[in-house]
Amino acid sequence: MRLFLRRAIAALLIVAALYAGAALIGGAIPVNSGWRQSETGVRIFLVDNGVHTDLALPAEALARLVRATDLRVPGHANAGHVLVGWGDRDFYLNTPSWWELNPLRAASALVGAGKTVVHVSHIPEPRAGARVRALILRPEEYARLVAYVRATLTDGPAVSGYGPNDAFYPARGGYSAIRTCNQWTANALKAAGIKIGVWTPFAFGVMQWI
Repeated sequence: MRLFLRRAIAALLIVAALYAGAALIGGAIPVNSGWRQSETGVRIFLVDNGVHTDLALPAEALARLVRATDLRVPGHANAGHVLVGWGDRDFYLNTPSWWELNPLRAASALVGAGKTVVHVSHIPEPRAGARVRALILRPEEYARLVAYVRATLTDGPAVSGYGPNDAFYPARGGYSAIRTCNQWTANALKAAGIKIGVWTPFAFGVMQWI
């Protein structure tokens, strides 16, 4: 039994090392390599909490798709910006902080066993910093980005979020170790034509390009 456990642990470590190595390589290979940031246009933000990345967009980006009545305090819908992220439904709804991380729930998300949601928080305009990067998009780039985000949302009722200013919405696509929340962010940027890594399952793989 001990030999089996040692072999199982060794195999898991090898898989984890291969995954991390592939992520480093994938994150270093650019798509849209000729892109250069505009000096004028629409300002958006990438927000990184160390594990997960969100897009912060002007609130009108999701007008008519997210409603003030979806929030516990509808007045927060006037904040001016929306912070948008995508992920596994069960994990997202039941993990309001990393202190509440459930390993079994995380494992279930990584194998793509559940549905997905878009998490939308209504916030003031962020301030650029170490974990918040500003990015100026040309109007046509911004339009493609917004189209990608809007296309992720699907029909269905909103679910109350963690606090008074956020809610969850049914989404398209399956979450997995290959298509993570950070890869969704990268795919949105890629659809806009922005230079980004070809495969960025980790937050740092996204942020290193911005």
